[in-house]
Order: sequence, then C-alpha cells, then structure tokens
Amino acid sequence: MPPKIRGMTANLSSQSSALRRFTLMVSGEDTLDSGLNQNAPPSGLPQERFLLGDQLPIAPVLLLGQSDLTVNPNEVIACLQPVHLHATRDHLILMAQSQIDLTAEESASLFGVVLPFIEEDFGHKVIFQGQRDWFIPAGPFANLATHSVDQAHGRNIDWWMPRDKSEIGIAKLWRKLQNEIQMLWHIDPVNEERAQRGYPSINSLWISGIGKLVDMHTPDLLRNVGQIYGEHPLLVGLAKYLGISHQREMDLSKLVNGFAWVDQPKNAWDGLKNAMLNQDLDELEIIDFPKGKVRHRIFTAKDLHKKSWAFWKKSEPLTWKEIVSS
Repeated sequence: MPPKIRGMTANLSSQSSALRRFTLMVSGEDTLDSGLNQNAPPSGLPQERFLLGDQLPIAPVLLLGQSDLTVNPNEVIACLQPVHLHATRDHLILMAQSQIDLTAEESASLFGVVLPFIEEDFGHKVIFQGQRDWFIPAGPFANLATHSVDQAHGRNIDWWMPRDKSEIGIAKLWRKLQNEIQMLWHIDPVNEERAQRGYPSINSLWISGIGKLVDMHTPDLLRNVGQIYGEHPLLVGLAKYLGISHQREMDLSKLVNGFAWVDQPKNAWDGLKNAMLNQDLDELEIIDFPKGKVRHRIFTAKDLHKKSWAFWKKSEPLTWKEIVSS
C-alpha cells in the first residue's frame, strides 16, 4: 500500500535550507462544488489559482513571458487567442491551440484583418502580437468574467463564454465583436488554404486571462525555489516575475530547490525516485489537486517503498500510478 500522506499541514514557507527538496506539481481538473448553487463555471483551473492567486491575472503573466516589454503592474491586460470552434449537431466545442497548428504567418495575416476592429472596441492599441496570443489593455472589457483555453477546450462553449460580472452588457459587447471577427475570417484566404491542407479553420477569437500583475499572489513555497521547470507558457512569465531561472526540460543534475510543472509527470518519476534513493535529495514534495483542492505531500526515501506483510522480501519502490492514486 502507498505510504500515508505526510506534511499536509507543514509550514511550507519555512523549509529548512539544510533540506534538499524538489517540488513536483501535477495538473488538476476543475470541479463543481456540490455544496454551492453554481450557475457559472469554476473560476480557473486549480493549478492556475495555486500559482497566480484567485484573481487569475493570466494575461499579464503570459505577456511578461512572451515579450521583453516592461509590463505596467497596474494595467488590466486581456489575452486574445485565435481559435477553432468545432461544430457538432447542437453545440460548438473549443479546440485546444495545440490542435490547430497555427503558423506565425497565418497568425500575422489574420491579425492584420481584424486589428482595426479590435483596437476600436477596446479603445487601445495592441501591446504585443505573439503567434498564439495577442495582448491589449482590457479597456471596457476589464470586468468581464472569462476562462482560459486550457480550462474551456474540449467543451461546449455555451457555458464557458464570457459573462458579465459587475456591469451588464459587456459580454454582449464582446459577442458582437467576436461575431464580426468570425465573419471576416470565414472568407479569409488563410482559412481557404488551411481547408485545402485539411487543417481546421481559425474561425473565432477567444478572450481570457483579464487582470493585472499587482493582483498576483504566488504560493509561499516559490520563495525557496531556485529553478522552475516546465513547458507551460505561464511558467516563463512567472519565473521572470519572481526572478527565478526557467528551463523547459528538467535537469536531473539540478533538482535541489527546484519546482516542476510538466505535461507528463510520470515520465519524470524514475529520475526523481532514483535521486531520492541515491540520497541526492532529502525530500520530494508532490502537489496535486484531488477534487479541485490543493494537496501537499512530502516524501522521504523510506516513504518510496511499498509496505508489505512479507517482511522477508525486498520491498519495491512505489510506481507513479501508486503515488497519484493514493
């Protein structure tokens, strides 16, 4: 059986400098709170809330990571993303950006077509145009309730479309602009060429991540981190904001005081397990989100072995499946 959870209530911000710890975060899913009468989707994925705080200023963090611009910490920024909405019999499904293969040239061409409409309705100039993400001061859309593509993709968009928070009519204003853009892109040569190549059309624009850097609240444990690993674009901006080194791929020779959020944590397990068993690390912290709630577990080398009544047999180290299922 897997070991019992340890360190659940530990003061993670007061980690002793003498302990060589590595922290691995595992993505979770949003869940509805059955005790609440929820008529709107959960605000953010649990890992988004954990890293950035409940205000979820995703757009300015992404902007920080993708550009060399000095981001005004008090300016409300929105992220606009060209996307594909897949039509089923009775609803539309948002496809993840990793599934649409949008090139830099296609993005620039589509951007040029809709730029005047975007800047007119937002009342601002676009700050930065990336391949997948475009950034602009939120202007009249500052109080719009939105959800990231990470959270909404693969789902019926009816429930995930932007909603009014404090001012009625803002969501309707966004839908009007979105519809104008959809019509322009429907007849655009970029989509004609994509159709000929068998690629999904870029048929809509998604808005999300509205917020400002001053509203970001990072977890205490990142105060003790010297290296951040992972491919998610949020990590690049987060590392820059905190002044911490960032690498996409994990370096098993530089694990001490490291933090990782990777797409396939099971692929990292053997390296982390061996670092513990070889005494290159004293502790391994695993953060996950069962039922959408953050959970911290601290493992030492002796915790990594299966408990068995057959005491005369050599115990085997826990597998990743056993770790995450405990």
